[in-house]
Amino acid sequence: MRSALSIAVAAGLTLAVPAVASASATAATCPTATIADVEAQFARFNGAWQTGNPDAVTALFTRQPVLLATVSNTPRTDTASVRDYFVSFLKGKPVGRIETSTIEIDCQTATRVGTWTVTLTDARTGAVTDVRARYSFIYRFEDGDWKIDHLHSSMMPEVGR
Repeated sequence: MRSALSIAVAAGLTLAVPAVASASATAATCPTATIADVEAQFARFNGAWQTGNPDAVTALFTRQPVLLATVSNTPRTDTASVRDYFVSFLKGKPVGRIETSTIEIDCQTATRVGTWTVTLTDARTGAVTDVRARYSFIYRFEDGDWKIDHLHSSMMPEVGR
C-alpha cells in the first residue's frame, strides 16, 4: 500500500514540476504595463481618430480584432471590416473623453471599462453632438506592442441622466 502511495505521489510531483516551470517561464515573458500605460493607449487611439485616417486607427488593433461599435449593427471581426467602419465613422471627426474608468492588467492583456463621451461633428452642417456611452477596451500584447483586441461601445440607455 505504501509503495502504491509513493508511486502516486512521485507521479503527481513529476506532473507538477513541468507546470511550475511553465508558469515561471510565462511570468518571465509578461510585458510590464502600468495603469498609466493603459491610459496612454486611449490617448493613442483618440489621437489616431484626430488624423482622420482609417489606416492609422486600424493599425492599433490586433490581427484578429473584435469591434462592436456604437453606431453599427455589424460586428467587425477582421482588419478589413474594422477599417471599413472607421472610413465612415471618422467623417464625424470624433473626439473621445473618458468619464469613468476601471483598469485591470494581466500578463498579456489589459482591460479598461467605463463610460465616455464621444463628440461628433456633422460634416454637412457643422452641428456638434455629444454621444454618452459605455465602453470596454481589451488590449493584448502582440508583436511587441499593446493593441486593441476588443472594443465595445454602446450608447447609454438612460439618455439625459
